[in-house]
Amino acid sequence: MDICRNALGLLSLLVSVDTVNSPAEGKLVGINEARIISDILHKHGFTHNVDEHAPVPILYDIRGEGRPVTLWLAHYDVVPPGPGWTRDPFKLTVEDGKAYGRGATDDKGNVTALIEALASYEPKQGTMIIAFTGDEEIGGKSAEYLAEKLGEIGLFPDYMVNADGVLSKVIIRRRGGFGARIRVKSRREIVKGRTQERTFETKILLRETMHSAYFIPGIDTHALVAASLWVRDNNISVSSLSGEWVKSNVIPRKTVVRYVETGGDKPVEVDIGLTQLLKSIVPLVRAPIPTEKYSDYGVSINPNYYTFKGEYHELVLDIRAMTTDKDKIQEILEEILENNLDNEYTLIVTGGKGYLYTDRNSILVRKASAINKLLGLDPEPIEAGGASDSRYFSPKGVESIDYGPLGGNIHGPDEYVSIEHLCKTIEFYKRLAKELHG
Repeated sequence: MDICRNALGLLSLLVSVDTVNSPAEGKLVGINEARIISDILHKHGFTHNVDEHAPVPILYDIRGEGRPVTLWLAHYDVVPPGPGWTRDPFKLTVEDGKAYGRGATDDKGNVTALIEALASYEPKQGTMIIAFTGDEEIGGKSAEYLAEKLGEIGLFPDYMVNADGVLSKVIIRRRGGFGARIRVKSRREIVKGRTQERTFETKILLRETMHSAYFIPGIDTHALVAASLWVRDNNISVSSLSGEWVKSNVIPRKTVVRYVETGGDKPVEVDIGLTQLLKSIVPLVRAPIPTEKYSDYGVSINPNYYTFKGEYHELVLDIRAMTTDKDKIQEILEEILENNLDNEYTLIVTGGKGYLYTDRNSILVRKASAINKLLGLDPEPIEAGGASDSRYFSPKGVESIDYGPLGGNIHGPDEYVSIEHLCKTIEFYKRLAKELHG
């Protein structure tokens, strides 16, 4: 139990550090946050270097020599807390076998597990690289940078253990992630009627997370998609839109549509540009995007973030698909917008760096699955919903898995990690290191 107590102490310190990445709020992790995390890890036995030339500083250590080379990677940045918390998001709260706090599962729980498992481990054969990045939640440019640097120095990995998973299961597939930013000019008109409001709420039926990649259409209800269907079916004229917008990959918990109910004699303002944008959401989320590899989840498209600045409405779609063809996604979405908007607009699609796809019979997957079985956990490899930094390595032939402890409410309020599974994750990393490096 000592290792569990030590782990909770480390996790408590990590959670207390505000490493929120939120470009929309102008809040980004930088060298100051990296140094605080570095000091904490150093005090817990992790001797490491800091690469300040990365897009966001990388904390890393290289041990051993020769092949095989294994990269162990986790990230120390987190998404904004968002609304709905019943506990302090930056103070670890332990209740009934769960530890609550922003990043408890994603991904400071994994940083903790790697430190507790590997801080003092020396490989008997081959090379181990242990690294922590600070920008996974905003695109992972530092992981891409790390891939390039390791290639330059002849240490591009044979294996990668991306400590950014959930459920205490071996993850072998994750779809690529894209963002589509739609900007539509406001066009106001005066009509006669009265202003009303209608609130739509997101309903997640089975999973304790607001992470967009785990949203399942047909089972879950997205507040903004529901609003779009209502506006389309009833030919509603919309005045304004508000909601609990957190981040492009976080499902908004609710959205409020202000609209005009016709029939009165009072002049009120509607926005034709916003109305058309809202109506376009239903066909956008059903865009027929072609894929390159099999996925249990197929393609998912979610409209998660909206802003109104100056004269422009901006909507950001979170797209997950087993493809790297950004241009094809742009083409398909443009066709949909051309058929639904007669107003000035721009569309910018970003992403497409790759996806995780590892053969279930590969050496790494077989070893990881066997360890899970020994720990009394499910040995069956699975596909997970979110994109991850393994996408910079897997497409280049690196045997890669994602892994992490069971938790809940990832990217949502009251995020937590199971303490039992956090301890098992530490043991998993210890055993896998010995399997790969003697």
